[in-house]
Amino acid sequence: MAAEGTVPGSELLGSRLRVPEHVVYRDFVSETVVLNLETGRYHGLNPTGGRILDAIERSETVGDAAEALAVQYERPRNEVEADVLAFCSDLLTRGLVELRPDG
Repeated sequence: MAAEGTVPGSELLGSRLRVPEHVVYRDFVSETVVLNLETGRYHGLNPTGGRILDAIERSETVGDAAEALAVQYERPRNEVEADVLAFCSDLLTRGLVELRPDG
């Protein structure tokens, strides 16, 4: 069984994630700053992390986001999926994204 706040990778690819209302983020030239209003903690994402977060928000599923990023970066999908899954797991653990109620 997965720890609280985590979803096994195979399930996460088919999951729908969203940024909750208590999290705000803003893109800057060299980073994306994410603020969890409940904890008051800031998180800095490099430009690639910011693009992954945007892709998650725009895509139907995490797998769809990984596929779009693989095409955009011309990288093998399995490599991008592994990176996106690790990134999403970290964001879930930090409370910066959550499973959509319908997903």
